[in-house]
Amino acid sequence: MGRRIVTIDGPAGAGKTTVSKALARELGWVYVDTGALYRAVAFEIKRRQINWEDSARLERFLACLDLDFVMDGRDPVLTSSGRDISSYIRTNEISMLASATSAIPQVRRALLGIQKSIAGERDAVFEGRDMGTAVFPNASYKFFLTADVNVRARRRFEESNASGISFGKILEDMIKRDADDTQRPVSPLKQAPDALLIDATALDVSQVVEKMKSIIKKV
Repeated sequence: MGRRIVTIDGPAGAGKTTVSKALARELGWVYVDTGALYRAVAFEIKRRQINWEDSARLERFLACLDLDFVMDGRDPVLTSSGRDISSYIRTNEISMLASATSAIPQVRRALLGIQKSIAGERDAVFEGRDMGTAVFPNASYKFFLTADVNVRARRRFEESNASGISFGKILEDMIKRDADDTQRPVSPLKQAPDALLIDATALDVSQVVEKMKSIIKKV
């Protein structure tokens, strides 16, 4: 029997991570944050001072990259060479670098194997930007989660209010990231034709999860 896959795509700050985690818990499936994988690559590029525009050096770096999800209770923890890097990958700087490096074909190919391996082992909820269009075009259930950009920026600002970054700067970066993600030539952010659009501007997490569960149970 084939494994069941849920894909949740959408722009930054739409609530994909929170919703995906909650949905996976409700279903009893594994949760995979693909955005975290790209952030992990960005973090290691910065930490190791890799010139990611040097194709040969980038290939060597990616060949040695060891990323994995391990369970800590009911939550997955992202590790790099066995080290928990979860607390290092959510900065605004890493977010912007992740958006830039995610457009590089070598990076996408390096991470595709990890995603496919997980999908072959367990029912899973995958969140990202091209899960339903490029990575799992035949997924069992597809959703595209979005919200007004001002609402998304406000949520991100409240999450990172201790960082000292202004709301205006976060909004500016989010608008730029939306443009970068939707206009990149490789696997751009877009709604799959068979994905259900959910606008979470006026919805809380539980309402979004219930809407998704109702669709999954109907099929």
